[in-house]
Amino acid sequence: LADRRPGTPGSIVVPTLEGQRPLLVEVQALTNPVSSGVPPRRSAQGLDPGRLAMLLAVLERRARLSLSQHEVYASVVGGVKLTEPSSDLGLCIALVSAATNTPTPSDLVVCGEVGLGGELRNVAHLSRRLAEAARLGFTRAIVPASGAEKSKPAKHAGLTVQPAGSLSEALALAQLSVS
Repeated sequence: LADRRPGTPGSIVVPTLEGQRPLLVEVQALTNPVSSGVPPRRSAQGLDPGRLAMLLAVLERRARLSLSQHEVYASVVGGVKLTEPSSDLGLCIALVSAATNTPTPSDLVVCGEVGLGGELRNVAHLSRRLAEAARLGFTRAIVPASGAEKSKPAKHAGLTVQPAGSLSEALALAQLSVS
């Protein structure tokens, strides 16, 4: 995160786990319109391409963000490979941020699995992830509502936890609009 440039659209920090150890990683996305008739390219570095395709479909159906005529590039900075679904929300927020050219707040981390219905699902060891985010100076976290009440607030003092039940709620909390 040392080289992270706050204020850049398409960038968000996600607390993940490497084994049992919490690790904060930057997820980046870039979208670019293509000419009609040209098939758009999809590229995922450090992410499952199938998961990217699924989340693009969820964004189109549940958040009304059509990227069908856009190239989409997604990357995890630093060569880290994310295999757990806890990074779903981060990827979605990075994609919306990139598509709308709206930066995300620099003090924000997000974590959560996104279901096909656009619902946010809890992730394992949420308190441990949030404690690491607080330790590194982040002050806001958007997490699944189902996990917010289970996290131990004393372990992540200084971090405001904002629960969201759906992708749409999370986008609003991240100050992103898809209109």
